[in-house]
Amino acid sequence: MSTETTRTPRLSLLRVDFAELYSRHLGRHSQFGINVGHLIALYAIWFGVYAVVDQTARLLGMPASWMIVVAMAVTYLATVCINAPPSVCLATGAFLTVFVASVLAQPRLPAWTIPAFLILIPAGYKFQAWNHKVWTAAADMSEFNKRFPPGRDLNLILLIYEVPICLNYLLFRRADWRR
Repeated sequence: MSTETTRTPRLSLLRVDFAELYSRHLGRHSQFGINVGHLIALYAIWFGVYAVVDQTARLLGMPASWMIVVAMAVTYLATVCINAPPSVCLATGAFLTVFVASVLAQPRLPAWTIPAFLILIPAGYKFQAWNHKVWTAAADMSEFNKRFPPGRDLNLILLIYEVPICLNYLLFRRADWRR
């Protein structure tokens, strides 16, 4: 007697089918407004993280502290470009250039202000959640949930790929836009 167990496929950061992940994204994010809102929220979340790193490095007097922020962005871009199409890699690189410049444009702030940047992280997540209340179009996600089961692994993959996915939608996939 054979008992077949249904195993959920293990998700991997290094082997992501970007087109399939993008299709999954459209299941809940097919409207233009939610993609703009998510990109703003992600900008705020990542700004909070990068600004804390940058300000802490400056506070500690690290020489060329800007290189830490640039290295973080380059590492992120390299991870994305393993699986994303070249056009999305270029768009993400341009986005990161503006993003990193905005982080580095901040003056050195007093130590007591640095934790305030951390407020951007939950604020960004709350803004993302609020977007789902405003733009409510959603498709049946049961088939995608088999390939991309909700949970820690998917959350980590989306942490990496949600900016490129939103950029792909906004810049290259106008046919997918819904109001």
